[in-house]
Amino acid sequence: MRIGIALPQYGTHAHPTRIADFARDAEAAGFDSFWVNDRALTPVEPDDVYPMPGYTPENPYPPEYTTYLDPLTVLTVAATATTRARLGTSVLNATWYPPLLLARTLTTLDRLSGGRLDVGLGIGWMRDEAAALNTDFGKRGAHLDEILDILRGIWTENPFAHEGPNWRIPRAHVDLRPAQRPHPPVLLGGFSPAALRRVGRRADGWAGVAMSPSRHAAVWAVARRAAEEAGRDPAALRQEIRFFPEPGATPESIAAALSTVRATGADGCFFDLQQTVREPTEALGLGIRALERYRAGG
Repeated sequence: MRIGIALPQYGTHAHPTRIADFARDAEAAGFDSFWVNDRALTPVEPDDVYPMPGYTPENPYPPEYTTYLDPLTVLTVAATATTRARLGTSVLNATWYPPLLLARTLTTLDRLSGGRLDVGLGIGWMRDEAAALNTDFGKRGAHLDEILDILRGIWTENPFAHEGPNWRIPRAHVDLRPAQRPHPPVLLGGFSPAALRRVGRRADGWAGVAMSPSRHAAVWAVARRAAEEAGRDPAALRQEIRFFPEPGATPESIAAALSTVRATGADGCFFDLQQTVREPTEALGLGIRALERYRAGG
């Protein structure tokens, strides 16, 4: 199983000048991948609570979420500082971005990195963000489907044109091509049956989060079944899992959690220490020790 780590991006870790050194040192230590997330707004009185255990209307989201660096800028810095590790979004909220410009940015980043980009996309969980960005929260699933059509078309057709319910792109030359062919791997996030069916029908894999083995098996079965029904090979689907260690986590506890994720059949797992410790230096030190402990244990 590939092991990754979240790049310094939010909360007390949001130091732009630390990204390059963090990525360079993490790659030298043996990490296989680097990851970023996507937040645009942290309202004082949010309409929605963060959809993870432990959050309530009184404690609606991690306090670290009030400071967020742009995810694709962070990945660009990491791309220029490294040569081997893959670079992923888990996840980019696709419906916030005009798909034509999103395709241009992702293609540029894939070329800049020498073909190391994994494109994890989602639809977001907070209505306040959708309203602030003038997107229709209720239609975000349908919008994602159209965005996927546009991305794949721009990456694989030339000339390309699109006529859909939300976007119209006139027939145009598309000579800028990603380094990875036919395109960078597309992973989709989410936990609902609809989200996992979309993974099975349309994606190269799932950008998930760590959960109990029984729930993981049930969720993943939905994607595999959808792939079979769509005439696709379910065994070809990837699983890239995000894990949030609790404050006070040790290298041993993180390594044990990684082993649990590996037992689910995941292809990769990365841990996000930005809610575990206060500074990027602490995160890197703890992350390296956890990586060493995991690999020493098998």
